[in-house]
Amino acid sequence: MNYYSLNKKAPNVSFKDAVIKGLAPDKGLYFPESITPLAKEFFNHIEYFTNNEIAYEVIKQFVGDEIPEKELKKIIAETLVFDFPVVEIEKNISTLELFHGPTMAFKDVGARFMARCFGYFNKDKNSAKVTVLVATSGDTGGAVASGFLGVEGIDVVILYPSGKVSEVQEKQLTSLGKNIKALEVDGTFDDCQAMVKTAFLDTEITSVKNLTSANSINVARWLPQMFYFFIAYKQLQNKRRKVVFSIPSGNFGNICAGIMAQQLGLPVKQFIAATNINDIVPNYLETGVYTPKPSQQTISNAMDVGDPSNFVRIQEIYKNDDTLLKQHLTSYSFTDKETKKAMVKINKKSGYIADPHGAVGYLGLKKYFKKKKAQGIFLETAHPVKFLDVVEPVLNTTIEFPPQIQEVINKKKVSVKISNYEELKQFLLKP
Repeated sequence: MNYYSLNKKAPNVSFKDAVIKGLAPDKGLYFPESITPLAKEFFNHIEYFTNNEIAYEVIKQFVGDEIPEKELKKIIAETLVFDFPVVEIEKNISTLELFHGPTMAFKDVGARFMARCFGYFNKDKNSAKVTVLVATSGDTGGAVASGFLGVEGIDVVILYPSGKVSEVQEKQLTSLGKNIKALEVDGTFDDCQAMVKTAFLDTEITSVKNLTSANSINVARWLPQMFYFFIAYKQLQNKRRKVVFSIPSGNFGNICAGIMAQQLGLPVKQFIAATNINDIVPNYLETGVYTPKPSQQTISNAMDVGDPSNFVRIQEIYKNDDTLLKQHLTSYSFTDKETKKAMVKINKKSGYIADPHGAVGYLGLKKYFKKKKAQGIFLETAHPVKFLDVVEPVLNTTIEFPPQIQEVINKKKVSVKISNYEELKQFLLKP
């Protein structure tokens, strides 16, 4: 399997090179040159496969012979060490809980898989050291920090917007030490992401450091997110009834992975990209004009993205045919006020405590179901404990810290404050 740049001005590369490079030299995201659907028999008997067996069938064509079967199965086994339950909320609506991993966010899957791929590719002690440079709007930073902690030959530098992530999120990415460094940026997530992209193109840095990214722009972070869409389908009692997934969407990597799962044959009727007021994609689907904007801060901070990187991959999947894209993708945006109301409604109806991102996903299903019927699953992408400052006052409740959070919440925050690209550059070039 080779990967090509979506900007079409860079050489095709192997899976290994796509993972290590992160971004193509022409600034394009890498995309697999082919997608071969899985056999119908696989879906007909999916309940008889273990989660690890499902994941192997899903990912093997994208890895090719870059990682031997035995090693790839080991990577998967070390990645999927927690559950992905589908929990019924009300008639026709369930949630897929993706927060049972070490940092209690869906990004644990991609981060763990990617870190272990790096570990395999870097097993030669003579390999050059790699710096993973990543921007986070919330959960990516903690998941990457946890996934790469202590991996030999890898330094991790995480940029996050000061004052725009929750206390728990901040502790998860600033308190681990070892090979993890956190840079606290005076700005927004978009500023962090722009700095990271600039660094990848700065030859003064790349001539002396091997940079790669662990955002969902990296194929080893993005593609494993397909796993839990298949795992959710496996759990459905009625597989003949059409299913709709509603995904809280910021950088659009998660929903893009779901659409890739559909390309592999997963029988999904529709995907809903549910966003907060950062409504670039809903506007695009309505007007046909893609207009990035500065991101606006909301209570669903992991979705505060004004120029979602992965939407170009979704367009590639549908060959830039907007008519075809709209047949499979619907997108709605919701305000903080609507999100809070949804959190209260979910709790009153079922006793379930949704985080603000999950609540946006729920709203996406409710709006879609006003005109169409199916069974719906919204993704609960992070544990509500990560958003205590929102969840507790909205629901007038107290949430206890799970063990994963107790491990980090009282640790000391260690970060370096920066305000512009030059300061990032100086940090990266320090001996």
